[in-house]
Parts: sequence; C-alpha cells; structure tokens
Amino acid sequence: MPKVMKSMDGNNAAAHVAYAFTDVAAIYPITPSSPMAEYADEWSAHGRKNIFGQEVKVVELQSEAGAAGAVHGSLAAGGLTTTFTASQGLLLMVPNMYKIAGELLPGVFHVTARAVAGHALSIFGDHTDVMACRQTGFALLATGSVQEVMDLSGVAHLAAIKGRVPFLHFFDGFRTSHEIQKIEVLDYEDLAKLVDHDAVREFRKRALNPERPVTRGTAQNPDIYFQAKEAANTYYLAIPEIVEEYMAEISKLTGRNYNLFNYYGHPEAERVIVAMGSVCETIEETVDYLMAQGEKVGILKVHLFRPFSVTHFLAQMPKTVKKIAVLDRTKEPGSLGEPLYQDVCTTYFADENRPAIVGGRYGLGSKDTTPTQIKTVFDNLKADAPKNHFTIGIVDDVTNTSLPLGESINTVPEGTKCCKFWGLGSDGTVGANKSAIKIIGDNTDMYAQAYFAYDSKKSGGVTISHLRFGHKPIRSTYLIDKADFIACHNAAYVGKYDVLAGLKDGGTFLLNCQWSKEEIEEKLPASIKNYLAKHNIDFYIINAVDIAQEVGLGGRINMIMQAAFFKLANIIPLEEAIKHLKQAIVDSYGNKGEKVVNMNYQAVDQGIEAVVKVEVPASWADAVDEAAAVADAPDFIKNIADVMNRQEGDKLPVSAFVGREDGTFPMGTTKYEKRGVAVNVPEWQPDTCIQCNQCAYVCPHAAIRPFLINEAEMEKAPEGFIAKKATGRGFDGLNFRIQISPLDCTGCGVCVNTCPSKQKSLIMKPLESQTGQIPYWDYAMNLSPKENPMNIQTVKGSQFEQPLFEFSGACAGCGETPYAKLITQLFGDRMMIANATGCSSIWGGSAPSTPYCTNKDGHGPSWANSLFEDNAEFGLGMYLAVKQTRDKLALLMKEALELDLPAEIKDAFNLWLDNMNDAKTNSATILS
Repeated sequence: MPKVMKSMDGNNAAAHVAYAFTDVAAIYPITPSSPMAEYADEWSAHGRKNIFGQEVKVVELQSEAGAAGAVHGSLAAGGLTTTFTASQGLLLMVPNMYKIAGELLPGVFHVTARAVAGHALSIFGDHTDVMACRQTGFALLATGSVQEVMDLSGVAHLAAIKGRVPFLHFFDGFRTSHEIQKIEVLDYEDLAKLVDHDAVREFRKRALNPERPVTRGTAQNPDIYFQAKEAANTYYLAIPEIVEEYMAEISKLTGRNYNLFNYYGHPEAERVIVAMGSVCETIEETVDYLMAQGEKVGILKVHLFRPFSVTHFLAQMPKTVKKIAVLDRTKEPGSLGEPLYQDVCTTYFADENRPAIVGGRYGLGSKDTTPTQIKTVFDNLKADAPKNHFTIGIVDDVTNTSLPLGESINTVPEGTKCCKFWGLGSDGTVGANKSAIKIIGDNTDMYAQAYFAYDSKKSGGVTISHLRFGHKPIRSTYLIDKADFIACHNAAYVGKYDVLAGLKDGGTFLLNCQWSKEEIEEKLPASIKNYLAKHNIDFYIINAVDIAQEVGLGGRINMIMQAAFFKLANIIPLEEAIKHLKQAIVDSYGNKGEKVVNMNYQAVDQGIEAVVKVEVPASWADAVDEAAAVADAPDFIKNIADVMNRQEGDKLPVSAFVGREDGTFPMGTTKYEKRGVAVNVPEWQPDTCIQCNQCAYVCPHAAIRPFLINEAEMEKAPEGFIAKKATGRGFDGLNFRIQISPLDCTGCGVCVNTCPSKQKSLIMKPLESQTGQIPYWDYAMNLSPKENPMNIQTVKGSQFEQPLFEFSGACAGCGETPYAKLITQLFGDRMMIANATGCSSIWGGSAPSTPYCTNKDGHGPSWANSLFEDNAEFGLGMYLAVKQTRDKLALLMKEALELDLPAEIKDAFNLWLDNMNDAKTNSATILS
C-alpha cells in the first residue's frame, strides 16, 4: 500500500489513531487537548468507523472528573475507552486513574502535557501535569514529534489491551499538539492487524455482566490489602517487553525505528543528553551540528517512562559515555532532583564505573528551547565538574542555576526556507498560514512545518506564525530566529516590536499598511529603515485593509496576504499556488454560497496585483528618529510590563520577579498599553448627541466615556475640546462630553450600533484621523471628580461613575466585559472577585495586563483566581474569611464599649455596629 502523506498537527494525529481503537470516548475540553475530542466527535457524527466497524460513542461530561468516572465505568463494562485531557483536567482524573490501574483496565489517556497552575496559570506546555501521575499505576509513554504521535499512539492502545495496564500517552502541549507537520498517516487496516483480538475477547469477558456476575472494588483490610497490591507486579514487569514488541511492529510497518529508548548520535559518544518530548528533535539537530565538528555527543530519547526499564536503557546507552545531562521539563520543589534525573541516577547507582550525571530544567510553560541552549548543555559536560541542577532558557541571577549562553548557532538544514508572519488576533493570519502549510505540504514533495505563537489577548493580540519548508525532514521544534521572509500584517507593529529581528541579509519584508510609497519615508521608524538598508532587504507593501473592505471581507485580510506571500516567497510556482488557494477557498467556504467564494477569489487576485515594491534608499542606513518623550509610568510598567509588551519578556531575569514570587501583580496596568489595534474608531458628533450614555454603557473596553466639565475646566481645556451644556436636573453649571480613547478602542462599532439618536452621534473613522483625540482623552482623565447628579442604578447615571475595569484584552465587541465593567461602577471600590479559570480570567488577569484598577482613593476590586472547577467554593472561602474578620472587629468594638472611652469614639463604634451590613452608611462612618 502506498504511503499517505498529509499535513496535520499532533492533536489530529493522536485523535486519528485513538479513534481506531476506541469504543467509547468520555471527554471534557481543556486547552490544548480540546481538538482531539472535537475531531473524535466530528468523525463519529459523520459515520466514521473504528477498526471494530462501529462509530465511536463520544460523550461530553460536566467536568474532567466526570469524564474520568465515565471512562472507569465504560472500561468496567467492557468498552475500550479513551479520553483526552491536560493540566488541571488530568489532575481531576487522578483518583479514577488509581482505580482504573488497580483494576487492570486497558484505558488510554492522550495528554497534551501542560503546566499546572501554581503561582500563575499557564495554558502552555511542560510535563508538570504528567509527572503528578507517576504513581497512579498508569504506564507513561512519551512522543516528541507529530510523526511520533501518529506512530506510537497506537502502541499505547495495543499494549494496554495485551498487557492489561492502562496507558497515559503524552506529547508536548502546543509545541507538538498544535505544530503542523507533513507526516505519513497510518491506515486503519494496518493497525487492525496488530490487535491481539484474543486479549480483546478476554477483556470483554471480564466486563461486568449480570449473566456472569462478579464483585469488583471491595474494601480490604490489613490482612490482605498489601498482598493483593503486590499480586499485580507481573503485569508491570511484562509491559516493557510488550511495548517493545509493538514498537517493533510499528517500525516494520513504517520503516522508522522505535524502541523504549532510542539513541541518536556518535556510536562512541562521551557526552549524552537524556530527555523526552519535543526537545529531542532539537537535540538531534544539535547533535548533527556538533558531530560535524568532530564532537562525540548523542541523545538518548525516552519513550516508555513508566515502567522504567533499566535493562533497555543501558542497552541503548553507548558504553563509552563519560558524562550524562538529564533534562526535565518540570520543577519539583524541595526534591533532590526532577523525576527523569532521579531515574537515571538510580539506573547507575550500583555501577562503580558510572558516568557523571547532572540534571537540569528547561521549557517550563512553553519556554522556547533552542539549539544554542542545547549546545550550552553539551558544553557544560566538558567541564571537570559540570554544573548540576541547572536551568537553560532563562537568566537566573537570584539562585544562579542558569547556564551561561554561548554564541548563537544555526542548525537548520541547508535549503530550508524560514518564514515569519506578525498578525493581529482574529485577522485570519493564523488560519491563512495553516492553509498555506497544507497547500505546500500536501501538493509538493517538500517537507513543511508550522507553529503559531500567541499572546494572551482573546483577539486583537499579537500572533506570530513560524513556517518552515524544505526538501529535508524538519526537526526544528523551536521558534524561527533566522528568517528568509517576514510579513507584518499590522502597520502599528513597526513602531512597537522588533519585527525584523533575525531577517537574513537579502531577505524579503512585506508590510501591510494603508500608506503610499511616498508616505513610507515619514511613517517608518528609523530602526526599521536602518535594518532594511544595512541588510539589503527586499521591501514590499500592500494595502490589504482597503482591499478586504472593498471586496466585502471586513477585517479579514488573510486571503489577500496569503496570495501576496505566495507571490513573493517563491516556494512553489505562483500559478500552482493560485490554483490550490482557490480550491482551498471552495473547500472552506463553498457551503456559504457563491458570493462568499467569489469575494475570496477577488481577494486572492487583488492580493497578487496589489503588492508594491519599495526601493530602499542608502540614506536609510543612517536614519535617526527624533527623541521620543519618556512616558511617566511606574517602575513596574517601565521595567517589566513594557518589556513583555514588546514581546521581549524572555529577556527578563529571575530577579525581575523577586517580591512577586507568589504571582501578585499590580492593578490597572492596561492603561499604559495604548495598543492602537483598531482600524476604525468612533468620532463623537456633539450636535446630534442626546446624552443618554448608552454608548459608554455597552463599550466592552471602557474606551468611550461621558465626562462632566465645569466652566473653569472648559476654559483650561486644549483647543478643540468641545462640549455641550449638560441637560437634566442637577447638571447646572456643567458641560457634557463623550470622549473616546482611540488607542484603547478595538473598533468593534458596538457603540455606533447602540446609539439611539436618529442621526448617529458616533461615526466610525480611520484610526489615523483620530489621533488628535489622544490629548483630549488625557485631559478628560484628569478632570476633577464630580458628585454624580443622577441615580447610580440607572443606565445614564451608572456611566458617570468611574469604571474600575478598563482596556482589557477581550475580543472586540465582547459581550461579557460590559457587565464586568458595570459591576465595578456600581460596587468596585468594595469588591473582591473570585474568578473561575476561563475566558474571563484571561481578559481579567493575563500578565502583565491587569484591567481591574483603582479609584482616586486607591480602592478597587481585589481579584484572584483559583481553578475552573472550584470557583463557587473559592468565593465562599473568601466570604467566610472576610466575615470572620469583620465579626472579630465587631467583637473587639463591643468589648471596647465596656471600657471608659470618649463619647465620640463610642458613638462611632455604635454607629458602625448598627450599620455594619449597610455599605453606604458603613463607608460614610469610616470616612468620617
């Protein structure tokens, strides 16, 4: 049977194989594992059959704990059962994992290994969650690339069936789960031939069944519990050989060599790294680089982590090894070393001639791990006494664990084309690049890889797409740092980020902007001009924003930019690219009608025609910007937040977080961001405004607000700061103005749509035309506070209160944040927020962006997050602690009233006690 090559990500690969062996999938979504469950559900709904000739029964439960319970029940009743999870979701399953393993049930969990929330939540990848499951009794199988996920996912199922031990198959969250690679897809017919059908029949015979009833899961006393526990030893002792047997079958089927431990490198290596997961691909690439320079180095890649087979480990490790570095992608505070390191140390414990062994941590929370860092690990092993318990990828200037980074090396295979795309969340850039990688991967003989880096904004944030193409296999499981092509899809980025960093000499830069060739000279910052001139960059511009609006695609510039990319990148012939692009349009949008298809066709055609080459004058090499005014901002903003917001947070050392070890961040940092991500923003039309404040009421980002201005303030106002006489009872002597912050607005247009005025009092206009509003906003924000003339519990009245939630990273037009903003206007100065993990915790508290802020007295919502599944209880705990504290205060006051105190103090105490649950009176008492 000919090989089937297809471009897909790790989640797709795992789901493809898992579906084949599964009767029942009990699921609950959690990032980054959710696509696996979604694929299974979709395939089942469309009638796809597993290898047993049935559609998989996919059921979503109320939580991961529920999913684990359903997995246990389904296995007990004879269904081959699978689930997909990660992080906190996996930890919720741990109690059931003990039961499933204890009952020798062949379940399989596919896990996108992810960080576990501690001092902070991270949705990104490391092995912390998996390492919390080491003693559950599950076998742990690791894969490190999309192809390995495809090849070895089946081993987990096959070995579980034959060996009666459940398996947890894990691969790195995002780095593998969301990386797209061109891989060989295994056929279900081939997989079906590998199943031990006798073992399947025996499993089904052991199922709970009233026709042959048994009792399972009894309570056992001290007389037999221990012995019964040890009786299962034989099953675990057999697992390594069973896994090796199935790996041999997969190797025979694919031509790719798999073992419990795979060695790669010099046959007489003296320095070896032991690791598991996606970093192994980077290490292999680095090993090739170092061997070409005559170094005797290698990597031992771990696949079967539990049960850990010392025999198989030593059989693969070169006998010549003198020094070993073990890399763990987890941190176990207080231990003598991380898990894999301890296993390797134990392996050699009885060997008198054992090599020197050191351990280190890397990649926590998806920290990028590069060949340069790996070379540093090998260099450390050259020392007479290599540093132990080290870290790579960070600068630890507090406890000094980090290895000093050496000179940057380039290990990417020659001929590999590397491309980076700076996009705006929700502009379609990521989707377009997924399409591009599949067009090239599925329609040529080239290898292709795509990875997408995001910030934590829900939309409107920065996305950076990393695409590689070449005629050799791509093992570069790290971000691109040396690019042949860079595209910037948002013109605002050129003044904020170092978008050209790493662009090779003679490379290509494509900028999407609304500027003409003549305006470029004025608009581009000097740093960009310098780079273009000094590195001989081919520079092109395109106005995809206007094209998208003209053809009816709104803000979706993806097809236009994709067409321009294919024109400039010269990866495949343009005619061929256009053909595949248009076929992709039909595949993606055909069900939405001919009109939508034709709009996208136009976008492709115009995207190709609209590319304009800009000649780079030699004078740009010496361009200098005028000195920018230094903004007055707190040290945290200047030293931490601004660095992170420039996409340079990797440069921050550990010392930057001394004093913030517990994850505490300051309030109100979003007001310093001024992202300027909108294409169009509203302009207030005072002549038609009816002063209803509805625009401010619905604004998701608090970027449009009503202000009351007295006459003295109007006289001091900057020129052009127009207001109209405020109308209504209690507004005497006051003027009214609606003020927009153009740099904080996301351009959703909800305010315009909501405006009830017959002639709209807000008109959307290009952002660049509204920059004159910036000083007006600054002036309005410094106006004196006014006593609210209206009832705060009305739409209009509520909007004269300061919102203590502003400029979040929520999507443009978000339907949640207006409520969060409103509740802070009503109660914000005395709020404590227990925030469940989810969308609201991301727009509510993604470092360094904290939208909850304080009033003039420094009061505001105190915000904290625990977990997804315990929010009500977390909030109850807050309430109980506060109530206990206030009850103690009341008790102390009552005791004090028995003492000889001045009358005014007794009166104040009595007033507070009488009104301790009346917020308004209580507050007034404290202030007086």
